[in-house]
Amino acid sequence: MTLALNSPSKFLFAIIFNCITGFLFGQENSRSQNDSLPLNTLEEVVVTANRYGSSQYKTPEAIEVVNNNSIQRFQLRTAPEALLLAPGVFVQKTNHGGGSPFLRGLTGNQTLLLYDGIRLNNATVRSGPNQYFNTIDVFSVGKMEVLRGSGSVQYGSDAVGGTIQALSKEVETAEKSVWGTDLFTRFVTQGMEQTANAALKYGDKRAAFRANATWRNFGDLVGGDTTGQQTPTGYRELDFDLKGKILLTDRSHLTSVYQRVHQKDVPVYHKVALEDYAINKMDPQKRELAYLRLHQDLGNNIFKTAVVTASYQHHEEGRILQKNGSNSLRTENDKVRTFGFSAETFSGHGKIWSANSGVEIYNDKVKSSRNDKDLTTNTETASRGLYPDGATMTSIAAFSMHTLSMEKWDITAGLRFNTFINKVTDSVLGATKLTPSALVGNLAVQRRLNETSNVFASINTSFRAPNINDLGSLGIVDFRYETPNFDLKPEHSLQYQLGYKFRNRVVKAEVFLYRNELYDLIVRNRIAGDSIEGYPVYQKKNVERGFIQGAEMGLDLSLNPNWNLSGNMTYTYGQNKTSDEPARRIPPIFGRLATSYSIKNWNLNADWLLAGKQDRLASGDIDDNRIPLGGTPGWNVLNIHGSYSISYITIAVGLQNIFNEDYRYHGSGVNGYGRSGVLSVSARL
Repeated sequence: MTLALNSPSKFLFAIIFNCITGFLFGQENSRSQNDSLPLNTLEEVVVTANRYGSSQYKTPEAIEVVNNNSIQRFQLRTAPEALLLAPGVFVQKTNHGGGSPFLRGLTGNQTLLLYDGIRLNNATVRSGPNQYFNTIDVFSVGKMEVLRGSGSVQYGSDAVGGTIQALSKEVETAEKSVWGTDLFTRFVTQGMEQTANAALKYGDKRAAFRANATWRNFGDLVGGDTTGQQTPTGYRELDFDLKGKILLTDRSHLTSVYQRVHQKDVPVYHKVALEDYAINKMDPQKRELAYLRLHQDLGNNIFKTAVVTASYQHHEEGRILQKNGSNSLRTENDKVRTFGFSAETFSGHGKIWSANSGVEIYNDKVKSSRNDKDLTTNTETASRGLYPDGATMTSIAAFSMHTLSMEKWDITAGLRFNTFINKVTDSVLGATKLTPSALVGNLAVQRRLNETSNVFASINTSFRAPNINDLGSLGIVDFRYETPNFDLKPEHSLQYQLGYKFRNRVVKAEVFLYRNELYDLIVRNRIAGDSIEGYPVYQKKNVERGFIQGAEMGLDLSLNPNWNLSGNMTYTYGQNKTSDEPARRIPPIFGRLATSYSIKNWNLNADWLLAGKQDRLASGDIDDNRIPLGGTPGWNVLNIHGSYSISYITIAVGLQNIFNEDYRYHGSGVNGYGRSGVLSVSARL
């Protein structure tokens, strides 16, 4: 049985939302004050919008939280796939080891990724879809926050579409010494996954830590209906992370984190299936992060706290390439070393005014190499890598954000000044230095209509500074050959947003409308008549303007203490003004309906994912071999999961894609999971 996604079903969410919401509003008005239903008004605290804890409901931004318990209930495989729980997030997968989140029609280096407030975006983050968010071990994550349409004032370059932050699991001190252990294993049918995870925890009065290790083996992805096994798509992964906290005094503590993710033999399936490659894979795909963070309570009437963070990151991406029938094996390797430092203070005066101000510095250094091996003679030739070897990128910024609360009004405003120093010494193109800078700001005004609802309007400016990938990439990228351009300036955007939030005992509802004006876009321009290694030649330039606009809607219903129903729907429309055609890679209308029911030791969860057909294509989409001729078909997929807990053990089973639908997220290089079973066992000791 296959559910067809036709025109009426595109509006199914709207019908369900209106009917159920109307019914429940009537039910709420008829309830007595002694009604014992659980409140749907619990204050979810978010940190991404202001860089400090604030109420999600009272924050004039479109921000959503994905908690670890939800990730586990729906047995989501990776950090990118866990983002499917968040309204407004569309996740493209070039390969099974990837996962690139789209926020408001933008992805890649136009969407900012963070881990515990530290930038993951570095000097070589590519435009378009990438795999960087999949270098986060989902078992290290306590929750993820998705801030749509904002982030440049708070965190700097790249937050044109928005900001996604993964936050590590908390470690807790205790009055008495306490040890704990978490064990987890999961299997997926047809050999698609074997996972083992173990965590060791400790806490006493002055210190706490958590050590976590994950081993994963992913077999080839098996699609639905006629797709079958997609070979090669499987890969292996080994991760480790350690987090500790020490109470230095009653008013200060030190947090330290080290994490390492190592993925091996990660194939790029569409290159093998469609571009005549015998081998095309990433090996290794690594990321290391270490940081120290000092949190000091200042005890001042104005200056409340200070936070200082020093961080180190190392990202490595290797690529191994060989064409069918070729005797040449190409090995490419790119490494980026990043040092980061930030210092900020949180200030406030009563309940009226609060502020967060500080400085940030990041420094990236790139090492890039290429080696071509002739398999017949076993000789090797070293060549220039994809990026100029030794190139550096330094970011220096100062920011200040303020909130005023006056009876029924809340006003937030902020500014950031960011300057960059990009240095490139290239064996082919010579030496150059580029020093772009940007000043961005935001302003939001929120009006509390009553105890259960508020409305806000906001304006956000954002930017993306040209990085080493823009300035110096030379070689094959996706389905094209790129040559460098050292004369680029930052991209800019201006986003307008209207939002409405509602909370009562039963209903949590949100609606957002936005328009994002895009200026000085850095895009690849084809050099007419030029071809290298059989690929058309492109060069990046600041030549385009465009806009993206859309609507986002979310609904969460607590029907009774045991039963929850939620849903969301997102519509996105993008237009390239310069070329008078659709913007590239715009997701179709998409959404999700989910329900959870719990009673005693049992838990049952089901979700229905759907996307409309996307046949409004840019010329670049038409040329993209990952997008079917005529556009990506619409689809809908139904999953169910259940679990039973006894003592300290939980056993969970699931059935993915019950109707074995053949489907693909728009722009992806692989199709999604076919009908498959999931079994996991966890123990908390």
